[in-house]
Amino acid sequence: MPSTDDTAGYADSSAFSLRRIALPAFGPSLMFGIGEGAILPMIPLMARELGASIALAALMVTLLGLGSLLNNIPASFITMRWGERGAIIAAGFWSAAAMLLCLLTRRLELFGLGCFMVGMSQSVYNIARQSYLTAAVPIGYRARALSTLGGVMRIGLFVGPFLAATVVHAYGMAAAFWVGIAGVVGAALIGMRVPDLPEPAPPAGQAPVPTGWRTILREHRRVFLTLGLAVLLVSAVRASRQAVLPLWADHLLLAPAAASLIYGLAGGIEMLLFYPAGKIMDARGRRWVALPSMLIMGAALALVPFTTGFTSLLIAAMAIGFANGIGSGLIMTLGADHAPRHGRAYFLGVWRFMADLGSTAGPALVALLAAAVSLPLGVGATGAIAFTAAALMARWVPARTPQA
Repeated sequence: MPSTDDTAGYADSSAFSLRRIALPAFGPSLMFGIGEGAILPMIPLMARELGASIALAALMVTLLGLGSLLNNIPASFITMRWGERGAIIAAGFWSAAAMLLCLLTRRLELFGLGCFMVGMSQSVYNIARQSYLTAAVPIGYRARALSTLGGVMRIGLFVGPFLAATVVHAYGMAAAFWVGIAGVVGAALIGMRVPDLPEPAPPAGQAPVPTGWRTILREHRRVFLTLGLAVLLVSAVRASRQAVLPLWADHLLLAPAAASLIYGLAGGIEMLLFYPAGKIMDARGRRWVALPSMLIMGAALALVPFTTGFTSLLIAAMAIGFANGIGSGLIMTLGADHAPRHGRAYFLGVWRFMADLGSTAGPALVALLAAAVSLPLGVGATGAIAFTAAALMARWVPARTPQA
């Protein structure tokens, strides 16, 4: 763990209340989630309408993740240059411009550029909101705040498609993008109410030390190569579950409606657990959530190939949803625990890059093994990765909650 002098959480806990900061801290996340959730189901359909093949339409969705992955490091520079508040506002308006491009263009390459730009805005927004709460929330409330942040975003992503479905039924697919634009612009407008954070003062008698991206990478390389590797694997497992459940449902010849119901119920379980997960991490330590989350998910994923129908797959999916739910905010909290006061956004940029790299690699590994060998092997490999992540977490996550 970093020393208390180097820890980013320096807010005063004496009069702190999560409720007091709820609107400026969590309001933009809800709106941003609604905005993105509204357009996600429509992206492949709009691409098909523009003449894309099925494979190319799927690629358009991948461009969102790719835009986020490749922009994490630049996003840290934006956050350091403009501050967390400025970056949150910029991300909202940039995402709105990207959605407007997708809406107005009739050229597939420009539509793809718009999708990539939406991914870029994700990285700026995610780093800015995490950096802001890392500094603004006392360390004793940190996990609850970051778990709530992630949970609110999930609620937005859950609500967005339903709002979009309502307007799409009445006005067509393009209307979903107007819902998306309204959501992300709303996030930017609420972000304008976020107060600017003062720069942390250097220790008494010391001059400010210039901190750059390379300095952060060099000074924290041990954290990135140990706990960062564990975070990469956790992200790979979490992202893989989004491919595993629909693919195995299709393997069992379940109807699409049944597959959607299984996926939705698992997601509902996740949304119920984000605050209890954060409270446990604050009270008992990060390891109390990190290990059960990966062990349960590993066991549930290992059992998926043995499911034979709707009921057995639903039970496995609910266990996966429970495991993912109790891990809400874990990656953000671990990043906040290790981020330095000076150069915090640079550190979080690298941290998110590693997490996004895992999120990209996980589903790709499942697809590769399914195509080259078999789907059961791909699913089983994901479970093995979860157990490996649990072992690394047991080794590198501190047993006790860090103290300010």
